[in-house]
Amino acid sequence: MIPLPSAAPGRTIFAHESPVAIIVFYCLAVISIAVFFYGWGRRLAKYRAGRSTGCRLLRPAPAGSSGTGPGTTGHGGCPVPEVVAGVNATPGTAGAVLALVTNRTVRRRSRAVGLAHLAVFWGFAGLLVATTIVAIDYDVYGHLVTGLLEGRQRSFFNGDFYLAFNAVFDAAGVAALGGTLYLLWRRARAEHFHPQLDYRRAEQPDAGYSRSAFVAGDWLFIGVLVALLFTGFVVQGLRIDESHFPPYERWTWMGWLFARALTGVGIGAEAATTVHSYLWWLHASMALGFVAYLPFSKAMHIVTSGADLLVTDPSTTRCLPPPPAAEGRAGYEVLTDFTRKELLDLDACTKCGRCHAVCPARAAGAALSPRDLILDLRQWAERQRGIRPVLDWETRPDATGPAATGPGVSLAGDVVKEHTLWACTTCMACVEACPVGIEHVPTIVQLRRSLVDQGRMEPRLQTALQNLAQQGNSFGKSARMRARWTKALDFSIPDARKEHVDLLWFVGDHASFDERLQELSRTLARVLHRSGVSFGLLYDEERNSGNDVRRVGEEGLFEMLVEHNLAAFTKSDFSEIFTTDPHSFNTLRNEYPGYGLEKRVRHYTQVLADLLEEGAIPVRPLGRRVTYHDPCYLGRYNRVVQAPRRVLRSLGCETVEMPRNKDNTFCCGAGGGRIWMDDSHLTERPSEMRIKEAAELGVDTFVVSCPKDYAMYSDAVKTTGHADHMTVRDIVQLVDEASTAPGALGVASGVAVEA
Repeated sequence: MIPLPSAAPGRTIFAHESPVAIIVFYCLAVISIAVFFYGWGRRLAKYRAGRSTGCRLLRPAPAGSSGTGPGTTGHGGCPVPEVVAGVNATPGTAGAVLALVTNRTVRRRSRAVGLAHLAVFWGFAGLLVATTIVAIDYDVYGHLVTGLLEGRQRSFFNGDFYLAFNAVFDAAGVAALGGTLYLLWRRARAEHFHPQLDYRRAEQPDAGYSRSAFVAGDWLFIGVLVALLFTGFVVQGLRIDESHFPPYERWTWMGWLFARALTGVGIGAEAATTVHSYLWWLHASMALGFVAYLPFSKAMHIVTSGADLLVTDPSTTRCLPPPPAAEGRAGYEVLTDFTRKELLDLDACTKCGRCHAVCPARAAGAALSPRDLILDLRQWAERQRGIRPVLDWETRPDATGPAATGPGVSLAGDVVKEHTLWACTTCMACVEACPVGIEHVPTIVQLRRSLVDQGRMEPRLQTALQNLAQQGNSFGKSARMRARWTKALDFSIPDARKEHVDLLWFVGDHASFDERLQELSRTLARVLHRSGVSFGLLYDEERNSGNDVRRVGEEGLFEMLVEHNLAAFTKSDFSEIFTTDPHSFNTLRNEYPGYGLEKRVRHYTQVLADLLEEGAIPVRPLGRRVTYHDPCYLGRYNRVVQAPRRVLRSLGCETVEMPRNKDNTFCCGAGGGRIWMDDSHLTERPSEMRIKEAAELGVDTFVVSCPKDYAMYSDAVKTTGHADHMTVRDIVQLVDEASTAPGALGVASGVAVEA
């Protein structure tokens, strides 16, 4: 022990403990740290069992080595495209560190929770620093340095340093305690006010299940944190009380308040001395136990969540990675098929339920919850590695779901049910909402690839894929019919294979073949023609872009479509590409460059916005009060949210935003190949939910910028009974209306145009 003058600011470490007690403490500390490293060693071994990944910090392969096409520079043949700004699209390690230390990914969807978590994060970080300083002073400086070199133990834990130390780190403790108590209070109210914290599954096992261990584990975790903080302050108060309130201890301001409270209830110096020793051991035992408990429980997210944010690759969902290279496997079947990042994803999940709350499939009554998917895969992976967590598992009366083990068990089908995987619309809402950087969609697609490889899919989906393989479109129509919609025009659209055009219009299947949508294509063609835009088509050379084909899990067919379209591009003469389909826009912009495409790709709303602001499209103010729906693949995937709104402002429209808009938009339910599957089993279609959301705004026009959206919402406005007072309009229809009406003389008067 290091004695201090009674008048000097400072305190004696292990003041009440005998040499034997001190030895016992250090033995317990060594055991605790050994268990901690053993637990993390098991987890690190699990991560190392996964495939090396293309993620930042975990990218061991040279550029292009894992790609499947020419010019690949990242995972899955995907280049690093231009940065798409967003909270979970933080480029570079520095940006990820900033997101981590500011907790902005947690604050984004809930400011109160984010601030509470920030207080807990920095509060405990401060307390860790405080403990480290005390250990350095006592063990390193006091015993190893001065004790050995000078023959007597010195301490820097006194004087002004001691005063500042206590003032600062008491504040850290208060921040941690306040944040923890708020989160505890919030969880206690979860049943009525925070349903995302409800652990009920979206997919209900026939034999039942129990997640009581999850609930108990949550309460144990948060209870230990509160107990550690509270007993720490009480120990401070007892120490000040027993030492008769030295004036300098006022700097230990929180401990001083506790000391005054203790004397107020009759605990004097003598009683404080007795109680202090017992409570100190309780506090120390809980702290050491928590260290050992951390890698085996929900508490592991203290480490894994931050690590996951650091290695999150924001391009992974927009540009999907290829299947594992294992021979004979098209998708994920065993643990070693997963990437290290994906295995880290499983452990990073905090069970906050944000992905669960925003998932359109779950809201529609489908058997998919992104949270449940991650938790099921986590438990399955832990069983594969023989890891037994503390109160962090689901129990079932039979060996199904995450408990399924043994020969013949299929990861995609038994551990995760087929209908769960097929329910996903790949809308990316779960990825966007996740505060710790989990990438659910790529994992779902990898599991779908296994199902596709085995032919385990709905007949309608199988027919669509066969049509795509044989005819290049999901409608099964001859390629010669792709441009038949142009015959009703009073002008000819140039063939980009025969003459140069500035803009190559990649029309897409639905805008080409669906009779409900062909008039929209003609309307856009007329608007562009009147504006003097040089644009052309591929005619019968165009094939489906393959975006949804890839997200269904048919990688081979996707590559075949890419190869055909790239060959058509090569034979054509154009400067850049635009498309009406956000799904085609995403894959052309983010995935085709990995196979050699070097042209700029734009969405037609971007083209229209520029033309309107340049005055190339004379318009009159429409004066409409509208709401605009952001397509998932446009607004969330690619952050193209201002161009459509610039168009509406140029047309003199007042846009009333729906509660869920821009990158927080709600899915129509058609993505990820769902448009080719049966949705009659849903409680309520996502498109119907969206129309009801819009109806509450009191607008008469629901504006879309996606052919699939137009079809989905035109049906939904009828089935929800809103067709008599709400009209679904494609944005180009409004442009056409404003530009052909009398008085169309330029950009709408008085309308502010955003640069």
